[in-house]
Amino acid sequence: MLATTLIFVDNFGHLSEATIWNLVFWDGETVIWPKAKILDGTMMSIVQRQLEHINIPQRHEAITLKRLRELSGAAVMNSWTPGISISAIGSVTIAEAKPFIRLLHEAFEAEPADTI
Repeated sequence: MLATTLIFVDNFGHLSEATIWNLVFWDGETVIWPKAKILDGTMMSIVQRQLEHINIPQRHEAITLKRLRELSGAAVMNSWTPGISISAIGSVTIAEAKPFIRLLHEAFEAEPADTI
């Protein structure tokens, strides 16, 4: 199934987030979060916390379409999934990075449940 979503780009050409999704990128070693004005989602916070817990490097970086060409994975996440692979943004094709998507899901699954 092919799905399309809008991705927001600021006046400087920096990718920020999608309509109901946070964006996250992968360079093969480090998880990269967009350095832009975004709404931090609950899933994003959980994944960041658990990636830190298992010592996976993370950083915030301005991501442009040009920079995107150098990355090896991209995903969207929201309250119901910690990661769905993105195959293209605009005219830039992105290779599917199954280990990256698996890492995002494993980070989410490592979050301990709270009793209410």
